[in-house]
Amino acid sequence: MKLAAIDIGSNAARLLISEASPNSQGRMDFTKVNLVRVPLRLGIDVFSTGIISPKRAEHLISTIKAYKLLLEVYEVKYLKACATSAMRDAGNSAAILDDVKRETGIDIKIISGQEEASFLYESHIAENLDKSRAYMYIDVGGGSTEVTIFSRNTLVHKTSFNIGTIRLLQQQVTDAQWQTMKETIKQQIKSIGPVTAIGSGGNINKIFSLSKRKEGKPLTLDVLKDYYKEFSSFSVEERIHLYNLREDRADVIVPALQIYVNIMRWANAEEIFVPKIGLADGLIQSLYGEINSI
Repeated sequence: MKLAAIDIGSNAARLLISEASPNSQGRMDFTKVNLVRVPLRLGIDVFSTGIISPKRAEHLISTIKAYKLLLEVYEVKYLKACATSAMRDAGNSAAILDDVKRETGIDIKIISGQEEASFLYESHIAENLDKSRAYMYIDVGGGSTEVTIFSRNTLVHKTSFNIGTIRLLQQQVTDAQWQTMKETIKQQIKSIGPVTAIGSGGNINKIFSLSKRKEGKPLTLDVLKDYYKEFSSFSVEERIHLYNLREDRADVIVPALQIYVNIMRWANAEEIFVPKIGLADGLIQSLYGEINSI
């Protein structure tokens, strides 16, 4: 059975197509068939002007049209499409999503930060980890950061902060917002003891690739701090050429590292695992659950 998820983020739009099939134990495996990312950068407009510009709205519609063609070619039967922080904040998001629906037939739902954190938890990454330990799942996006804490395989806390890479680039994050994040994290981990971080998002995936770590091995907080200092010493242009980064990755990678480093410091987390999953994976799992319950 082929399932698909569309994730319209503040930095990029993603289409994930997965094949769901039972393994020898009878549990479902989800195999990635294709992942297509388009750097729409809706947050650039929204976090400075409060709306999505006509040009970016046009690009969004074109992107969804392209995704629809891929869904037809792959003969995908089930789809879940969601939009996050930039669309939550945009004053004209409802009108734009109406245009998308009219032109493509695809219905995109704007989800809250709390729902976003829940879908990330749906990715079931916790099932593959040591059940006796506590983990903090950190998903850094362009417009927001979702933090989900689970201990002994049980969800303990989830929250969404309006601190993201595009907002930081545009200097839209206040000291008070950082302080709220710090106090919330310190308060939540007080009762559960030491935590290990799990990171998702394109930036931490890129750092993991650059580090040449073996799959399943964590990055340390010190490694992230070193990358933060290293990247901060170069211009965006220099980062593109020195590290072979796309422009839309080269500018956001420094603010992303700032967020990961701060959260890990406040949580006293010395290591972060990078399983290369994200919101779209959680949407696929949620969609499968919905189909199964019908």
